[in-house]
Amino acid sequence: MPHFDPDLAADDPPQLISELRSAIDKANGIIICTPEYVFSIPSGLKNAIEWCVSSVVFTDKPTGIITASAQGQKAHEELQLIMKTVGAKFTHETTLLIQGIKGKIGEDGAVIDKKTKEHLMEFAKAFQELTNT
Repeated sequence: MPHFDPDLAADDPPQLISELRSAIDKANGIIICTPEYVFSIPSGLKNAIEWCVSSVVFTDKPTGIITASAQGQKAHEELQLIMKTVGAKFTHETTLLIQGIKGKIGEDGAVIDKKTKEHLMEFAKAFQELTNT
């Protein structure tokens, strides 16, 4: 994905950006799951969101936010603020912070922590309800 360019964002975005915006616009809802890097969201995620700021694709879009990292609190707060700023629709129940993720995932990628599984099921139910409203 190209670096965000505000001069192109509104009137002449690259084809890949137009496709991203279209996919978000057509979706019944979106789930963003991210790690935390140096107390922030990854730059690639921030770049993708910035390309959408000049559009309304996130406005009232049902959104789930998951941060899975060693700590993750700062990135989780940051992503919620960013998504609130772009008008995304989410609730406390459609956000989930999974701290200590390395100890909660098995070698095969499956969730092995019982509480994390429960929290993910609650999140999924809340997200489904949000997309149906």
